[in-house]
Amino acid sequence: MSPSRKQQGDVGVAEPKAKAKPKLDRPRLYKVLLHNDDYTPMEFVVLVLREVFAKSDADATAIMLHAHTHGMAVAGVYTFEIAETKVQETLALAEKAAFPLLCTMEPEDAPG
Repeated sequence: MSPSRKQQGDVGVAEPKAKAKPKLDRPRLYKVLLHNDDYTPMEFVVLVLREVFAKSDADATAIMLHAHTHGMAVAGVYTFEIAETKVQETLALAEKAAFPLLCTMEPEDAPG
């Protein structure tokens, strides 16, 4: 019997087809911005950067000074959900301490 012919009861085994893995795009990233104001103490901004953004004392101080001299500074770059949480945590701490610290987020590729 030729190999191309099957007898009754033979089960054909199909070769597994390689599935192409879908190409996943990297998630869009968002900058979390701290805005300078004339009322929030510099020490409080450094505290927020250390507590919420896990910055070292040196990095927190540098970011705070950048915000103080340039009007705003990037505290970190995160995925949407993490950035949103960092903004909410920062605003909650500022409200609890009765400071008007403004923290916002914007897409990383946005001008600014």
